[in-house]
Amino acid sequence: MSYIRILGGTAAVSGGLYAFYRFRDKKQQNSLLSPVIAAEKTVVGQPNNPLPSRSVHINALKNTPEFDVLVIGGGASGCGVALDAVTRGLSTALVERDDFASGTSSRSTKLIHGGVRYLQKAIMQLDREQYRLVKEALHERANLLAIAPHLSAPLPIMLPVYRQVIWWQLPYFWAGIKMYDLVSGRQLLKSSYVVGKKKALELFPMLKKDKLCGAIIYYDGQHDDARMNLAIALTAVRHGASVANHVEVLSLLKRKEEDKEDEVVCGAHVRDVITGEEFDVRAKCVVNATGPFTDAIRKMDDPTERNICQPSSGVHIVLPEYYSPKDMGLLDPATSDGRVIFFLPWEGKTIAGTTDSPTELSPNPAPKEAEIQFILSEIKHYLTEDLEVRRGDVQAAWSGIRPLVIDPNSKSTASIARNHLILVSKSGLVTIAGGKWTTYRSMATDTMEAAIKARGLQPARNCQTDGLFLEGGEGYTSNYFIRLVQDYGLDVEVAKHLAHSYGTKAPEVIKLAKVTGSRWPVLGKRLVDEFPYIEAEIRYGVQEYACTIVDFLARRTRLAFLNAQAAADAIPKIADIMAKELNWSKAKKEAEIQEARTFLDTGMGLDVHEHVRRVEVNFNDEEVKQYEKMFQKITKTKRGCLNSFDLRNMLKEMGEEVSDKQLHELIAEVDINKNSCVELDEFLQLMSALKTGAVANNRFAVIIDRHHKHLTEQIPVDRSGGGV
Repeated sequence: MSYIRILGGTAAVSGGLYAFYRFRDKKQQNSLLSPVIAAEKTVVGQPNNPLPSRSVHINALKNTPEFDVLVIGGGASGCGVALDAVTRGLSTALVERDDFASGTSSRSTKLIHGGVRYLQKAIMQLDREQYRLVKEALHERANLLAIAPHLSAPLPIMLPVYRQVIWWQLPYFWAGIKMYDLVSGRQLLKSSYVVGKKKALELFPMLKKDKLCGAIIYYDGQHDDARMNLAIALTAVRHGASVANHVEVLSLLKRKEEDKEDEVVCGAHVRDVITGEEFDVRAKCVVNATGPFTDAIRKMDDPTERNICQPSSGVHIVLPEYYSPKDMGLLDPATSDGRVIFFLPWEGKTIAGTTDSPTELSPNPAPKEAEIQFILSEIKHYLTEDLEVRRGDVQAAWSGIRPLVIDPNSKSTASIARNHLILVSKSGLVTIAGGKWTTYRSMATDTMEAAIKARGLQPARNCQTDGLFLEGGEGYTSNYFIRLVQDYGLDVEVAKHLAHSYGTKAPEVIKLAKVTGSRWPVLGKRLVDEFPYIEAEIRYGVQEYACTIVDFLARRTRLAFLNAQAAADAIPKIADIMAKELNWSKAKKEAEIQEARTFLDTGMGLDVHEHVRRVEVNFNDEEVKQYEKMFQKITKTKRGCLNSFDLRNMLKEMGEEVSDKQLHELIAEVDINKNSCVELDEFLQLMSALKTGAVANNRFAVIIDRHHKHLTEQIPVDRSGGGV
């Protein structure tokens, strides 16, 4: 097996170049095509050809007599198993009830990490299994950074050290991080180091200065988890796998084999959620990779099976970019209840989290206000008082369910190890449970080794995925965006986004873009002004098997995770384009719009804003009338609310010009009900809060106050032509 080594930040190949350049041979590519896809004359083994449509995959699932492997579950583990299987030369199918990465795999902390906390347990408890887990994860971290350079990158993470830390603990912390470097070996990203108070504040200016005495900096990786998951799935498609999202398993198929006492699993009866059509998919081996829903599939096989997964809820919140530096994360290993809090820059925003508590299974888990408040409370402890941590700054919040393997000796999910478990039932169902994002590939390898042995599969070759580039990764460089700017006339921010999200596939997206009608940029009309997503991505998202508005908002782009309100504003435009691409009826389009709004309300935390306490209005009747009069002067219409158009006109009268992004931010500061405009009651609450000192330095309030003075100023006679 070939493998990647990272030395000095540069990828080198050990064991030959075969891992990077396999599948270049045309005969080998053609041999990997599933029979039905080949019959459709769609060459999927070559990376530059269009992806086969979803209908082609559905036909392959229905008409192929028998696959070697059927994978249930389209998360990181499931797609990893499918890629491992198909690149071994096994005919492979995959079905996913919702969308690729729709569950846990898109709701992670976005880190590719070896597990510095697990290393601590390994050393302190002399736990060889934990050490092996860290060693494996560090190899997989290096591999993932190498095979998907467009979607991942190293990230320095700071551990602040305060005076309350006992003097001997600082060397202890430093020794632990250095051990992390040592275990990384040649796959070390960058060496960790210790900095004093002054340097720590230079690197992370938002840190609270009081009692800070220094910090330790170490390196891990970061990625776009949903796009990474999709890249794994698409790479499997390129090599001939038949995959389909929105296909639900209703039951498992079984048959009697001559040498077996019990019936064996031989496929699944499924339903296409989009069309409602039901059919059978047959396979020699069925792999259950359904994450938190593992036990539901196991009980389809045998209702008497005991549960092996303990679902745990992890909530994250998204805050504005000014909460953290753009290139430095922070880890607080000592929260009030012993859990770890991460504070990370991601996609131009800041992610804070996570909680870890037992939860009930749900396909769309919702964050709770108490969990959001817990995270806000914790991050206040180490951020400077110059930065007021406000509930209104939470732009999105989500909950992910971790599929932790139950440890019978522990009742706390926070202490359960993230290692994986592979089970083969009496009927031959192969289950992969537990694990973490970073080790998805090694988990897939272990799963396929177990499946080959248990079901007598005959692969054409050994594991091929160590060093195999994922979709868009081969040929990518950090300067790739420059070519997009120069060749296609894109805005630099848009070009960087496209290069980062699609890698060398970015030109395929740009080919679907329409001219802007402006002198610059030439191509790339934005979906929403404050984000670099463009309308062409909607069309390309359909080619990447996006079937719903939520598929696009949450997984093909990350808009829903970055700013739920901006995502809500984009829904009508997305619906218009997807309706044309997918031939939706008017009723279908309206249903999709409602489904997207419900997802944002419950799954991305929009409806949680309803629980935010409103400021009481402390004005007498006369003052209320004055502010109502001011409000009407500003709006100049009978709409009853102040929108971006009104605010822009008001600023124009004052001689100020602001961008669309600034307008959106100004209104968002006080728009409690998130309807993109400021209503009279919200206006009164803001002005009352300003008067009583409940808020200070609010940009919106300052502008309104300045405009009020502007309206009431009298022009001196000597400046009006002497009264003539």
